[in-house]
Amino acid sequence: MKVLVDTNVVLDVLLARKPFVDAAAEIFALVERSELEGFLCATTLTTVDYLITQSITGDESRKALQHLMELFEVAPVNRPVIEEALRSRVVDFEDAVLEQSARLAGVDVIVTRNTKDFRKSVVKTLDPVELLSALRG
Repeated sequence: MKVLVDTNVVLDVLLARKPFVDAAAEIFALVERSELEGFLCATTLTTVDYLITQSITGDESRKALQHLMELFEVAPVNRPVIEEALRSRVVDFEDAVLEQSARLAGVDVIVTRNTKDFRKSVVKTLDPVELLSALRG
């Protein structure tokens, strides 16, 4: 299964945010073991860098980004993604870009803690706990 992991879930892992870190880390572990094919939206990487450099050094941030690049494929943000995001039924533009990036990459599920903002998404959306529950069957 192909999953695109939203920025908030990535930050849960990198910043060890309680109580969300455990489920998010489990998803990362599934990606690491190739039990899930993981994707990040290209915009997630720039946002993560911006936010975590407020807590850690630039060198530490680059190492964290490099580790993310080793685990995840990058879903592109290009003109077709932006054009489709502008037409998306997802109201928040940033979320619409993520949705369309996931769609273009052929992703099955967007994993986010912000599922309410993706109600009108053309790509199925689950929070980390829901995804883990679905995988356990």
